[in-house]
Amino acid sequence: APERGGEAARQGDLYDPVTSDPWKRGSAMVPIDPQVVAWNEAACADAVPIVEAGGAHTPELREALARVNALSEKLNGWVYDRTREVFARRAIPGILGGDHSVSFGAIRAAVERHPGLGILHVAAHADLREAYEGFTWSHASIFYNVHEKIPGVGRIVQVGIRDYGRAEAQRIERWPEVTTYTDHESGWEIASGEPFMRSAARIVRQLPKKVWVSFDIDGLDPSLCPATGTPVPGGLAWRDALLLLQSLSEEHEIV
Repeated sequence: APERGGEAARQGDLYDPVTSDPWKRGSAMVPIDPQVVAWNEAACADAVPIVEAGGAHTPELREALARVNALSEKLNGWVYDRTREVFARRAIPGILGGDHSVSFGAIRAAVERHPGLGILHVAAHADLREAYEGFTWSHASIFYNVHEKIPGVGRIVQVGIRDYGRAEAQRIERWPEVTTYTDHESGWEIASGEPFMRSAARIVRQLPKKVWVSFDIDGLDPSLCPATGTPVPGGLAWRDALLLLQSLSEEHEIV
């Protein structure tokens, strides 16, 4: 996916009507690390049988699960180190999936640099599961892990959420640091005549000055991204997503 993103970027015009010429500040893409590719191949080989079996129900699968979780921790450390290097150059890191779980190490590095950091999480899913089919570092667990394992996070504000379980709903109710705007709530407001920009302003006001943006493509309407792994009806229109980010940038620093 990161390689495809780099290829697609060459097809875009450099001028942007809102930000003018941001390319003049410079941008770069870190080469794909062969070590990460090897970790991914090894983890996939172990993970596929577990997923097909619906969980690690045998001693052999439990051993495979432990290997996947260990490789995931190695990846977290690799992403953490690379992100710290980017911050040291006074640049803005962008982490491309894969899936949502790849951002854990980067968020850890960001919170160390900016204690009290807020997170704007745009997605279809709350990603607050303790684990998914035994995978500790699952994409479905990223914000459970951020909340429970990274001290110093200021607030997590979720937007577009429309598919989550009872345990996640209880965590949303119980954890004051997590504010969730469901897709149903947003749709109700718009259908009642509330301008989207007023809703966007209320959403971003919940966040502290410095913010990490964590954007899952399934936060968008699936007609815009039909090949995403877990499409859910509803979601943000492309224009609304851009306006939300523009509203955030007006009074916040996106780190």
